[in-house]
Amino acid sequence: MRKGKRVERSVARAGFTLIEVLLVVAILGILAGVVVVNFTGKQQKAQINACRASIAAICTAVDMYEVDTGRLPPSLNALVSDDGSPNWNGPYVRGGLPVDQWGREFGYNTRGEGDYEVYSSGPEGGERITNWER
Repeated sequence: MRKGKRVERSVARAGFTLIEVLLVVAILGILAGVVVVNFTGKQQKAQINACRASIAAICTAVDMYEVDTGRLPPSLNALVSDDGSPNWNGPYVRGGLPVDQWGREFGYNTRGEGDYEVYSSGPEGGERITNWER
């Protein structure tokens, strides 16, 4: 009979109590909250940094165009297809013009003799991202 009592006790003690389950759920909730708070804003910073890298690559292509042709491109499209400029040795950007991390085209303005600006309008409600940032 002792064997029977032992079996009954081990069956009765199997599993977790409601308090133990609630405690584990509470701890997991707290940990999840800490993780979410730590990663908030990191994705947007990563997109902005990637956008700056894309702008730097486009600026390199603009500089190569200027070295080959002796002038700045009239638009970013001149980096992809021959615009009739003498000594054009492109395409300077392969696979077409890239878009920024938010799916919009990059902008381009000439600012005078040898100066130009490549920019993105940035994230929704954010500031413009440009090659003139220091």
